[in-house]
Amino acid sequence: MEAKQSKFFSEFEVRTHKHSQLVSVSELIEKEIQKKGWTDGLLHVFVPHTTAAVIIQEDADPDVQKDILYVLDKMIPWEDSTYQHTEGNTAAHVKSALLGNSLHCNVIGARLKLGTWQGVFLCEFDGPRTRKIQLSFVPIG
Repeated sequence: MEAKQSKFFSEFEVRTHKHSQLVSVSELIEKEIQKKGWTDGLLHVFVPHTTAAVIIQEDADPDVQKDILYVLDKMIPWEDSTYQHTEGNTAAHVKSALLGNSLHCNVIGARLKLGTWQGVFLCEFDGPRTRKIQLSFVPIG
């Protein structure tokens, strides 16, 4: 995992193993925060992909992740004869567009300031692939 170097920017890769999956990346993000020496501030998390997303969601019960994927698949089926995109991955693009490719989170004491059950997830909708996660940090205080 090679991260690009800049005082307030970092990038790392995450390998996904399924066609659709939610991968908890909170620990990887916190490792980057601590490696960079970031203590208190605002963290911007961005995935530079059109068929992946990033969300904050419950990280205590893995059934929540399964349910999210189930509902998304039910709402946006992989195959639909009315899709126009010729690459065959329209559903992945739509899911990514709905969930979003970025989020913000507070960092206090070099740790993500999340709710009790929350975690940050990379959402894979067109895998398996190697995905990038970019972090930008704005210090406060």
